[in-house]
Amino acid sequence: MTRLILAALLGLVAVPASAHDRPVAPAIAQAADAATAPAIAVVEAFHAALGAGDADAVLALLAEDVVVLETGGAERSREEYAGHHLPADMAFAAATTDEVTRRAAWIEGDVAWVLTEGRTTGTFNERPVNSVNAETMILHRSADGWRIRHIHWSSRNAR
Repeated sequence: MTRLILAALLGLVAVPASAHDRPVAPAIAQAADAATAPAIAVVEAFHAALGAGDADAVLALLAEDVVVLETGGAERSREEYAGHHLPADMAFAAATTDEVTRRAAWIEGDVAWVLTEGRTTGTFNERPVNSVNAETMILHRSADGWRIRHIHWSSRNAR
């Protein structure tokens, strides 16, 4: 499984031969085709569960060995995420509003990549929030359906 995740990550960072050969990501804004819709639905369900404060639903969508990368740190299991950032992530999601501005998804075999760009606004801990965000989720399909194996979040203040 580690090789599968490594291969997926390497596929995301492949360097084109020249600027003219750049791969073009499909311009999908909150839309999916029939093949990618189930994986995107898991990503959307994950965010809905965060915003609703439903820890059980959040955790049910994560693989046991999920890796969550955020602000330079890593949580290397569902249990570690549940015990550390999950409560704060649910509080943040409940206090803010997310807008997806671009989403692209691909599936190869039992691996899906869902790349999302967006904006988050609102107030959290009495501070205004206005950020531009990027999210990568890698999912794996098993007999139980799609589960999130990797999350990478990054953000910056909106200009």
